Amino acid sequence: MSRYDDQPRVRRNEWGALEVPEVGGWEPTLSVSVVIPAYDAARLLPIVLAGLAAQSYPAHLLEVVVADDGPGILALPEVRPERTRIVRVDQGWGRANACHQAALVAEGEVLHWLDADMLAERTEVEAQLRWHHLSDHAVVLGDKWFVDPTPALDRTPDDVVAAVAADEVGSWWGHDERTPHTWVEEIYGRTDDLREAGWYALRTHTGACASVRRDTYLDAGGMDTTLRLGEDISLGARLAEAGAFFVPDREAVSWHLGPTHVMGRREQVNAYNDPFLADSSPVLRAKRSPGRTYSVPYLDVVLDARGHEAGDVIASVRAVLASTLHDLRVTVLGDFAHLSEERMSVLDDPHVATRIIRQTFVGDPRVRLLDDLPAGRSDTPFRLTLPGPRFAPRSQALEALLLHLEHTHDGARVIAHEDGTRSVLARTAASSRARRVAGPGEDLDAVVAQIAGVAEIAGRAAGFVRSPEAAPMTYPVTGGRPIDAAAAWSRIDDQLGKRGYAPREPVDE
Repeated sequence: MSRYDDQPRVRRNEWGALEVPEVGGWEPTLSVSVVIPAYDAARLLPIVLAGLAAQSYPAHLLEVVVADDGPGILALPEVRPERTRIVRVDQGWGRANACHQAALVAEGEVLHWLDADMLAERTEVEAQLRWHHLSDHAVVLGDKWFVDPTPALDRTPDDVVAAVAADEVGSWWGHDERTPHTWVEEIYGRTDDLREAGWYALRTHTGACASVRRDTYLDAGGMDTTLRLGEDISLGARLAEAGAFFVPDREAVSWHLGPTHVMGRREQVNAYNDPFLADSSPVLRAKRSPGRTYSVPYLDVVLDARGHEAGDVIASVRAVLASTLHDLRVTVLGDFAHLSEERMSVLDDPHVATRIIRQTFVGDPRVRLLDDLPAGRSDTPFRLTLPGPRFAPRSQALEALLLHLEHTHDGARVIAHEDGTRSVLARTAASSRARRVAGPGEDLDAVVAQIAGVAEIAGRAAGFVRSPEAAPMTYPVTGGRPIDAAAAWSRIDDQLGKRGYAPREPVDE
């Protein structure tokens, strides 16, 4: 992952503060690989490659990598950019898999995804690459229109090259023959072309004509090759967590030759995509359901148990697990590797507190017991680091704090406790970007405040109290002699009422 001391610092997604050169008025230096995932692409690929052969971007800096995903053997047409090659997809299948395999062998410093049905205007690549010369964590989204492919198919590749070179392709379709990417444009309209979209600009990352620095792509983990649909939004989520910002460039124009899957079968596509994206991309929170547990949690709460009494740690963790925000994980740090099964005086075990903590939570799927945090950024969109087990959140506190961060687009909340200690709730995307742009020795917290916003709130106001006070009640008492049905319902109303439940509907015996 590259670092530049003079990189601009984009606050949230306010890319409008950046100044990029005018198209045609600058000297490119970065190499770019245009990656084309190709499935059953023989009909339109010659048109796409002809358009790329007329690009204003320097030919010696541009290569095209066609990822041949079948079903037959694809051959390169005669009219194409000079540095064009085919990579056969020999393992797996699908667009994400094809793009990723091509990205791994691509030689360019920038990856420019371009679908095999996209005819790029002459300056499309140049317009996108401007941003990557300015910042190593920009993600550029091209401007596309959906059109009837017939006018392009009626022309020879040489005709296409000539039309692209003369900036005449747009004349092939009248205004009423062009369809915008409707749902993307709706988001652009609500957010001033993503300037006000904050950390969720990622939602509009559609891969048909987007670009990203190759090292940033790899740092984000690349595409999820297990996905068959929705891989572009999934990649957007990964890139955002790695600190990227998203720029819709209206000058990077291309023509989508035909409709997409979503345009004709949107409800079916969404019904298929949503469970996959919900499970793997917690930042796409609207796709998740309350009370569910997912493969990747929304929030990670970290508590170092070393040096603390087992009862205090247990009370704190119990309080967190009882949160109205179920979609979380608690990471308890301790000397768990030191535990052994050798014979000893059980109560005199020097690690008895650690053993009790482990046994208390070993079977809980929302608790992980680690000696050290994994290196690198958090795998969750948010992480709350507690200074110890003395204070814990009331049941609604975490949900409220996270909603506040979401609404304000801030990067962190500092919770100031009565004893002078602090808990920190951090947005992973903001922390990742801060690490990208911070200079040597620069305070990362100050950088997060600059690029995202940080606010401090008193512990009580944030819903944090002493852990025993926050710990949830135990289950209602049962046992004893049997009582009749009416008396049992009456006792239940009293027991559940003390736990804050709404009154029960009357039961007819």
